[in-house]
Amino acid sequence: MAFIPGFLTPSRSVPLTRWRSESRWSAKPSTFAILIGGLWLFGTGEALLVIADLGVGPWTVLAQGISTKAPIDIGVATFLISLTVLLVWIPLRERPGLGTIANAIVIATALQVMSSAIPHPENPAVRIVVVIVGIGFVGIGSGLYLTTNLGPGPRDGMMTGIHYKTGWPVSAVRLGIEVTVLVIGWFLGGTVGIGTVLFALLIGPFVGYGLKGVGILAGAKATIESDSEPELDA
Repeated sequence: MAFIPGFLTPSRSVPLTRWRSESRWSAKPSTFAILIGGLWLFGTGEALLVIADLGVGPWTVLAQGISTKAPIDIGVATFLISLTVLLVWIPLRERPGLGTIANAIVIATALQVMSSAIPHPENPAVRIVVVIVGIGFVGIGSGLYLTTNLGPGPRDGMMTGIHYKTGWPVSAVRLGIEVTVLVIGWFLGGTVGIGTVLFALLIGPFVGYGLKGVGILAGAKATIESDSEPELDA
């Protein structure tokens, strides 16, 4: 992306914000509020994808695919996938925290509440717009909750763990993960829609831009390249 001006490129890493917690298991009220707000936005984005009804996310496609090949239902497949992803954290040296627990509770609650409260569009063009807005909400929500340093959810933890280990940009890592998961799920027999493809292709850049926007909002001057050695963002 050398041809794109620096201020238009997504963040390569997690900004070092003024609300960042020093501990993953305790936080100031303001930091906890940002965590919950970010996760609620994330869940709202997921709800928008559901009401658009243009295809499930790549990880659900993978769960569908596994459930067609093994004698288990999609809920069990989703649980086993999350467990496997958490095991991947071990070699990546990623650590859980309050955010890891809140991730499961708040996103699920927001998904349930918002998918019931928001009207379901009928127009195909509007539904595509809803998908893109939903992906944007997931990106902004990720940018907020990841900068609290209270621990990521299982999939985001794999993303940040790979980023810290390799130095690859967050957006590129997320894009690679989502596309890989989508392709595997599709080959296993999962159902893919236009919303699924849009999510897989756009979520990486949108998370990067979400982190960038949050960093600008926070006046961040540095990014977290590792848990112990913050470095200036290039």
